[in-house]
Amino acid sequence: MLNSTDSSNVGSVSAVRGSVVDIRFATKLPAIYNLLYSRDKKIVLEVQTQLDAQRVRTIALTPTQNLARGMLVDDSGGPLMAPIGQNILSRMFDVFGNCIDDIPSDSTFNWRTVHGAPPALTQRSTTTEMFATGIKIIDVLMPLERGGKAGLFGGAGVGKTVLLTEIIHNMIGHQQGVSIFCGIGERCREGEELYRDMQTAGVLDNMVMLFGQMNEPPGSRFRIGHAALTMAEYFRDDKQQDVLLLIDNIFRFIQAGSEVSGLMGQMPSRMGYQPTMGTELAGLEERIANTDKAAITSIQAVYVPADDFTDPAAVHTFSHLSSSLVLSRKRASEGLYPAIDPLQSNSKIATPGIIGERHYRLAQEIRQTLAQYEELKDIIAMLGLEQLSPQDQELVGRARRLERFFTQPFVTTGSFTGLSGKLVSLNDALDGCERILKGEFNQYPESALYMIGTIDEAKMPDSVPAQTSNAKAKAKVANE
Repeated sequence: MLNSTDSSNVGSVSAVRGSVVDIRFATKLPAIYNLLYSRDKKIVLEVQTQLDAQRVRTIALTPTQNLARGMLVDDSGGPLMAPIGQNILSRMFDVFGNCIDDIPSDSTFNWRTVHGAPPALTQRSTTTEMFATGIKIIDVLMPLERGGKAGLFGGAGVGKTVLLTEIIHNMIGHQQGVSIFCGIGERCREGEELYRDMQTAGVLDNMVMLFGQMNEPPGSRFRIGHAALTMAEYFRDDKQQDVLLLIDNIFRFIQAGSEVSGLMGQMPSRMGYQPTMGTELAGLEERIANTDKAAITSIQAVYVPADDFTDPAAVHTFSHLSSSLVLSRKRASEGLYPAIDPLQSNSKIATPGIIGERHYRLAQEIRQTLAQYEELKDIIAMLGLEQLSPQDQELVGRARRLERFFTQPFVTTGSFTGLSGKLVSLNDALDGCERILKGEFNQYPESALYMIGTIDEAKMPDSVPAQTSNAKAKAKVANE
């Protein structure tokens, strides 16, 4: 939204350095975060620092073509605002609150500043609950917290956006709530595809989308996350509805802050990131909270540069999360989708007091089985499966069946895979894991557990005799 400008407070451009513009004011200086507009309203600037008694330094939220020294700008008298209200549902917005879905609308929006404060400690909920996603591997091994923050860590092309899209579908289709999707520095193609997918799935009526695309200036990409949070806070605090806030990609927020910092001339810190990265990230993350009335649950895709988890951006993001879902390129190459690494991923709420004794015990047993299988992989690669003890061979069989049971067909990928999507309840997922660990499916080939929903969908092929995979392997060696 273009704020009404304070025509009495007019400045002139004194320097233009890319997206950084210095403005001189003769009368009074605008406040920090105030928006300034060029006379044709095409160029929008946000005040970042006051250089002296007459000059401010601003960052452009729009391209600065045709901006020149001596041009006049008007002080809006206020900060960036975001639209709020029930009528923002099913719409797509840019950072200024302009609708970008080309759908005509007679409704007018209410507006609120994007610079909100986190809820007070006295308003926060003291109870911890689990947030069910319907995705087996997440609900069993790294359960998400209602009102918490979960990170999807992974390099390029391992399935972060697909997993986010599936969680949106499950949240709106099977739970009462509002979803807000915030695309920070992502491809415009992904935004268009997401809009079509949500429209096809029939869940657009309870969803809001915001995009600060990668071709936009860094100031715009930096502020789009704050605009999305302002909308989420409206539904949580004013309407008392649970909100699922999906951010794709939080690394682009840090990257945009780094660009802004560099343009402003600040000294970079370790590995070239801005010195204020921790403060900026905390300012965004701490507003995502669980109050005594409703909750904002956030799932954030985190691009990991060069798959290096010691990168400062990944390390700072880790510190804010209650759950971490690490996507593995190796598992993706093996066709194990969703490609979540069960041993690197974790959840802070996976304790007996929160998820229950049975769930905790099963999760620990599954992790132990998969960890022992990981240790045996080198021996299997060098000597073969037959050189293991019978107990280890049985353990490997259980681990491989668990890995395949944790694969799941998604609704959002049905057009590519030809498989209809499955939503699996926590109890069904736990029952399946328990039966596999007890050896009930040792007679079944591993492929029978691949890409199914509940364990009862596993079928013994007619052509496969009732023998274990270990026995088949031994028979094969004997024949050779």
